[in-house]
Amino acid sequence: MTPGAALVRIHRVEYPLPIHYLSYAVWGACYASGPATLPLIPVLLAALIHPVSMNALNASVDLRTDAKNPRKRDLAQAVLLLGPRRIGALALAEMALCLALCGWASILLGRALVVLTMAAIIACHLAYNLEPVHLKRRGFANPLTLGVSFGFLPCVLSHAAVTGDFPARVWPIYAGLGLSVAARALWWMVPDARADAAAGTVTVAVRYGARRMAVLSCGVALAVPVLLGWGLWWSYGPGWAAVGVTAASAWFLGQFAALRSMTARSYAGLRRSFMTPMAAANVVFALLPLAAG
Repeated sequence: MTPGAALVRIHRVEYPLPIHYLSYAVWGACYASGPATLPLIPVLLAALIHPVSMNALNASVDLRTDAKNPRKRDLAQAVLLLGPRRIGALALAEMALCLALCGWASILLGRALVVLTMAAIIACHLAYNLEPVHLKRRGFANPLTLGVSFGFLPCVLSHAAVTGDFPARVWPIYAGLGLSVAARALWWMVPDARADAAAGTVTVAVRYGARRMAVLSCGVALAVPVLLGWGLWWSYGPGWAAVGVTAASAWFLGQFAALRSMTARSYAGLRRSFMTPMAAANVVFALLPLAAG
């Protein structure tokens, strides 16, 4: 593995994950009612950087766990090649850059909410990975933190970069998008349960059983179309709500279809087979408000 390939692996930018990151970055801006201005550019750049910086920090912290996971041993090898301390320092520098970009945008906009939201996102990333909080091993705080930091708060971030007006109709949409990320986080804990248990990381899949968490992740994913349908009906009417509910069902169907094969397939195979419809649904939710006008 070359250093360049190792950097790509620790930041987890393999297909189709970049599509997810781009969707998380632009969702709020797409649903905001207002013109795009220059400060939106640094905010979107920060919104693209923070998820990959979190991935890098997580890779440096989870080296021992990933080394015991057959599907993540290449990630552990990438960390060893570059050095866990160096990767951790890089991740923190990337997070500081995100904060600086949003601080600049906040000054240009005269809107403190932008930089405060990014500060909250970074706080979630640090609390998720680092002691003494280390939310990754604190039960359901694990997927909830990921849903907030990857889904809900980024919606607030890019929305605030467009306008400071948050009509009530957007909150069910942003809550549904955040919940979709939490559901996927639960889903990915299932094949990691054995390696997490061996490393002493007590995730909910370890504590309550992988099969039970697989079923729960599908139940959470099934709630996503309800929230999104409610918000979209309120915002754009029943026709567009139907389009949104259909797209949101891809999350549920993708997770449900993967349950029988998650433990047998590689992560790359899972991404190709089941993450593609989820990525397509993410894109639909970014384009839907633009099409609905």
